[in-house]
Amino acid sequence: MKLLRRARIVATLGPASSTSESIRALIKAGVDVFRLNFSHGTHEDHAKRLAIIREAEHEAGRPIGVLMDLQGPKLRVGRFTGGRTVLEAGQSFRLDLDPAQGNASRTNLPHPEIFAALEKGVDLLLDDGKLRLHVDNYGPDFAQTTILVGGPLSDHKGVNVPGVVLPISPLTAKDLIDLDFGLSLGVDWVALSFVQRPEDIAQARAIIGKRAWIMAKLEKPAAIEHLDSIIDLVDGVMVARGDLGVEMPPQQVPVLQQRIVRAARAAGRPVVVATQMLESMINSPVPTRAEASDVATAVYSGADAVMLSAESASGQYPVQAVAMMESIIGEVESDPAWRIGLDASHGPTPASTPDAVCCALRRVAELLEPAATVAYTATGFSALRASRERPTTPILALTPDLATARRLTMAWGVHAVPFNAQLDNVSDMITHATLIAVQKEMAGDQDKVVVIAGLPFGCSGSTNLLHIATINTAP
Repeated sequence: MKLLRRARIVATLGPASSTSESIRALIKAGVDVFRLNFSHGTHEDHAKRLAIIREAEHEAGRPIGVLMDLQGPKLRVGRFTGGRTVLEAGQSFRLDLDPAQGNASRTNLPHPEIFAALEKGVDLLLDDGKLRLHVDNYGPDFAQTTILVGGPLSDHKGVNVPGVVLPISPLTAKDLIDLDFGLSLGVDWVALSFVQRPEDIAQARAIIGKRAWIMAKLEKPAAIEHLDSIIDLVDGVMVARGDLGVEMPPQQVPVLQQRIVRAARAAGRPVVVATQMLESMINSPVPTRAEASDVATAVYSGADAVMLSAESASGQYPVQAVAMMESIIGEVESDPAWRIGLDASHGPTPASTPDAVCCALRRVAELLEPAATVAYTATGFSALRASRERPTTPILALTPDLATARRLTMAWGVHAVPFNAQLDNVSDMITHATLIAVQKEMAGDQDKVVVIAGLPFGCSGSTNLLHIATINTAP
């Protein structure tokens, strides 16, 4: 059943789930990709977790992806006398570069880049949006505001500046150190926080190169304004609904989620829906009905993956949360309306040879109902093109590169299998494809298998072959 599941499951590791036993149990429950959150934990913690993942991956007999999530810039106020204060609505409040401890009328904001980007009339959000300040006047080292929504405010609470593009790189000094360490461990994906512009991706790409695939966390309104340009430059995107919901009205987040999923699907980029999906399972063995519907909505929309954060990292029921997510996905994907919705939301196919072949693959799968579709892929390109089409049958991605197989664990409907066989011609390729399909119990005697590949072999992006084979297991 897990092999036939199309939507993928991403689980965050943390104090509640980092033992060898826990990680193995999570894989058995259905995890496809583990997230290492570099906002927490030491390098030693993450190295131990990744080592356990690789051992468990070998035992499970299937590739397991690893996503490192960089912290990104954290904008925070300074400290207060007594550790906290209370802001009253309607009162004036000043933010400045003075390092002195704050009070009910002012506080330190040690981020001159915020003052440099401010405009009159914008709002500042404090403590995950619980408090709102309206900027009346500002300069290079201060902002004079009126408190619109007050409340308690304590040391080092976060600051958000919605609607303003801040002159800040998404890669801090800490991120650069973490990134170098993560790449040395061999992570498969790198998630970038605080992405605002396409230029932010270019900076990361120059450092990462081909050592990992890049995922942009879409959590800033500025990023939504450049959505298509950002998607064009990355390998995947994440709908980071937590921070997105702070800087934008909550009622807009579901609409943006659907927009991002559609845009990513159209471009053939894996898209992950994240944050608070089964939040109540941090302390409860079962989710609310609304949370179950939230996961189901993401699956119905064709998202590649759904993600657990605190539920699996620090919650009391990490394995149960993964099992619940697996169960919800299974229920949705057994609903005929799910397939109808996927077909109805399928966008136009780009006019290229690889995309035309994958479009034909989708149509052949509908007409002939083969047991499986097989995509030979060295870099993952062919498998992602096939996944973009959302065919009715599972996609068996055969690749000579283990790193590619691990990266493809994020892609909808793709079940990657690394191999080291020497394939010299089309006949060898077809024989090999049918053999693997039978070994993986995806097909049997007299079943049809649709195979796509690129000729000449090993040439990235050259998908130009579609072959329909009938399996014959008779001696």
